[in-house]
Amino acid sequence: MVLAREALLDGISAAVDGNWDRQIEWLKRLVEFPSTRGNEGPCQDWLASEFARRNWSVDRFTIDEVPIEGKPGYSPAVDVDYSKAVQVVATCRAEEPTGRSLILQGHIDVVPPGPLEQWDHPPFEPHIADGFMHGRGANDMKVGVASMVFALDALRDLGLQPAADVFVETVSEEECTGNGALATLVRGYRADACLIPEALDNKLLRAELGSVWFRVRILGKPVHVLQAQAGASAILTAYDYIGALQALTARINERAKSHPWFGHIDNPVKFSCGKIRGGDWLGSVPAWCEIECRLSVLPGDALADVRSWVIEAVEDCARRLGNDKAPEVTWIGFQADGHVFHPGTDAEAVLAEAHKAVFGTALETFSQTATSDTRQYDLYYGIPTLCYGSCGSGSHSAAERTDLVSMRETTKAIALFIAEWCGVRPLDARSAG
Repeated sequence: MVLAREALLDGISAAVDGNWDRQIEWLKRLVEFPSTRGNEGPCQDWLASEFARRNWSVDRFTIDEVPIEGKPGYSPAVDVDYSKAVQVVATCRAEEPTGRSLILQGHIDVVPPGPLEQWDHPPFEPHIADGFMHGRGANDMKVGVASMVFALDALRDLGLQPAADVFVETVSEEECTGNGALATLVRGYRADACLIPEALDNKLLRAELGSVWFRVRILGKPVHVLQAQAGASAILTAYDYIGALQALTARINERAKSHPWFGHIDNPVKFSCGKIRGGDWLGSVPAWCEIECRLSVLPGDALADVRSWVIEAVEDCARRLGNDKAPEVTWIGFQADGHVFHPGTDAEAVLAEAHKAVFGTALETFSQTATSDTRQYDLYYGIPTLCYGSCGSGSHSAAERTDLVSMRETTKAIALFIAEWCGVRPLDARSAG
């Protein structure tokens, strides 16, 4: 079934506009779930029920049901119970498909809200003001989940359905390992393309950094505080190791100045000491300290090399401090390659046309100094993948907010992309519900 783009877009726009208030309420409900790591189940169960209500076939499973360890894209998970890590894949099946199949994927895990006193409103009580929805996860990336679901709703309301299979995936672990996305792939879900509608200000992701997460366990010399001068504080020594890792980051960034995709960005490689803990007793010089860190990975740098640089930096610091034994380094989360999405795919061309039809401008691309789930599909499993979504700001902060008008217009662009990538056909009785 072929419709003129102008007529199709007019119909999509009317359908999305007609559903906008309902989409806002749907997003609001989604943000109300405190779906931090290990607590995603209730949110996923609600989504599974929403998908079933749309007459989509729903596969609800946990990561521990899927043999992901050792597979391409696997990252080690430490201190996490994967029997609670719920993933959902809803299938919109096309009988006798004639178009190209598609994965629509969004993550529903969110980072912790941090100190509540930094929030103007409780983080899981979404607040709307000046056209923005504020709340943890509103922008990263529950707005994208709402956009992809309501894009399909718009087509249904027009009496249309995709002419190829569409898999709607809501995953966890995006913020720490990517193992949720990996589990869907190992479970067997494949398509001709994948779209992940992260909130990227309506730009297309062209290149992204990878990431390694690691823990450094530092041992000190514990003594009674009365003899502090005879001891060695593991907590204070941790700052020497942090400095050594910052120096490593500076050296990588010096080399990054000539990188073809990140050379135009000042200091693209980021280091963060995100967690620190240590000591057992205030009256003792601390015997131990652990720092948990994140270091970016440039496209082209092998993960094994980056890990070896980390270990060398730690060992060099230990030698400078006169220690016989270097602290133990363990890998505790992301082991993600940097990745470039090379231009010229058919999926990108279709998205560019859909974006231009809705927004009236050419689709811009950019390099991102962060990591997403896109590598799982594109790099490791050969599925052309697009990362493109609406506008917002403040992700991972107490100022997180998403632009609701942008959500509406982006939903139109995604719906048009689905229609032109997959093709459309009249809605059958079962899909109409």
